[in-house]
Amino acid sequence: MNTLSRRGFLAASAAAIGAAHMPRLAFAQTVAPISLSAATRTLDINGRAATVFGLAGPGGQGLVLDPGQKFRVDLTNDLDVGTIIHWHGQIPPNAQDGVPDMPMPLLAAGETRSYDFEARPGTHWMHSHVPTQEMQLLAAPLIVRSAEDVAADRQEVVMFLHDFSFRAPEEVLAEINGGHGGGHGADHGAGAVPDQGAPMEGMGAMQGMNHGAMGGMPMGNMSGMGGMMGMGRQMGGMAMDLNDYDWDAYLANDRTLSDPEVVQVERGGRIRLRVINAAAATVFWIDTGGAEARLVAVDGHAVQPVPGTRFGLAMGQRLDIEIDLPNEGGAWPILALREGARERTGLILATQGAEVRRLDAVAETEAPAFDTDLAQEARLIARDALPDRQVDRGHMLMLGGSMQPYVWTINGAVWGQHQPIIARSGERVVLSFHNMSMMAHPMHLHGHVFQVVGLNGRRVAGALRDTVHVPPMAMVDVALDAGEAARWMLHCHHMPHLATGMMTEFAVTASA
Repeated sequence: MNTLSRRGFLAASAAAIGAAHMPRLAFAQTVAPISLSAATRTLDINGRAATVFGLAGPGGQGLVLDPGQKFRVDLTNDLDVGTIIHWHGQIPPNAQDGVPDMPMPLLAAGETRSYDFEARPGTHWMHSHVPTQEMQLLAAPLIVRSAEDVAADRQEVVMFLHDFSFRAPEEVLAEINGGHGGGHGADHGAGAVPDQGAPMEGMGAMQGMNHGAMGGMPMGNMSGMGGMMGMGRQMGGMAMDLNDYDWDAYLANDRTLSDPEVVQVERGGRIRLRVINAAAATVFWIDTGGAEARLVAVDGHAVQPVPGTRFGLAMGQRLDIEIDLPNEGGAWPILALREGARERTGLILATQGAEVRRLDAVAETEAPAFDTDLAQEARLIARDALPDRQVDRGHMLMLGGSMQPYVWTINGAVWGQHQPIIARSGERVVLSFHNMSMMAHPMHLHGHVFQVVGLNGRRVAGALRDTVHVPPMAMVDVALDAGEAARWMLHCHHMPHLATGMMTEFAVTASA
């Protein structure tokens, strides 16, 4: 699924182009639902067998839809536990969004559930909305091609990133909660451990947890953005907590650098590299090395091209990178570097017959922290910005928490004790994420696309996104138009943060 030659890509898509121009009703009547299965599978990770979860479609892990093709999917749960899948980057009807009991329950073992909605083009993905299951790799790419993708003379390559532990997710979470995760830059010590209770089958389990002292700051008397920027400078000497767990492996398309995927490419060819960060708790830098590259889309939405050879992405985010290969033969590693650490993974682009050298999974030097000053985000300009209109409503969301006790909050509360963020359908809403903790938080809103409009108090016409990285002691403002009247999840996409309650809801009511 991850590679197609340019010529093969065009040929395989010819029928899809014709289908895309058929009347929509006829198209819907002639295309059977796609079968998708949540199931176990076995990977070879550094010579050791690992049983993990996955989402198997007709062509392997994940789905690729053609232009105009609806998302018509029959999802079957072939696991022996309940599960539910969220279509990250898509905007389905709320009932099909894939969050436990909001409003649909988990799919029982053996159950099939049908989905049918208009697919949004771009690089997206799908994953379980049970944190422990996403940590077991219950996730896969969801690529929706545009007419431009089909017509372009370029090769498509997907790079799907994970962090992985041979230990059970419950053990990993317990170790992180106890302050013994071993991550880089984290100030660990003995402290209160939230009661894990029963295995986290859905979000309901969080409500019964003993969260102890809440680490969030009350909104209180904050004298606007300037006051918080001053506070950020005062706290500049404090160490950021970059990684709170050292994973056993870092995967690109289910493989490590001991046996990476080698993608055959043409001399002088153009590559559309679709990078998806499906990791539970790892931010990556994508390094194209000697290959000339430019960032052309984030979270499935086009941006004005940004040239470079190193771009970062937080958990839940996606990058589309165009790469122009030299006219000579050779091999070009595309590496994903763990922020603040030496570990790395990746894949190799290679022309036929080229020598492919083995790369060490540990680099000689540590990669830097990602976008602590929001410099990358500041370079992104949407190709199709939200239309200008008056803001109807604004909300401040204080992001708080601490390593000890390991509790992460929104507006000082964990899920189950939260106050919903409210809006009316059709309103222009600005959400201001103010991170008062020493860890970054990739904040993801379901059911909406937003535009980044403010970075540390400076107005920008930034990228369209569904997941935004908010560094420690930083502020990011996003604008959106409130959609379907329903309860939509709003949460941190760092799985241990989510599992300890860093989630609220964007509660949209019908317009008056």
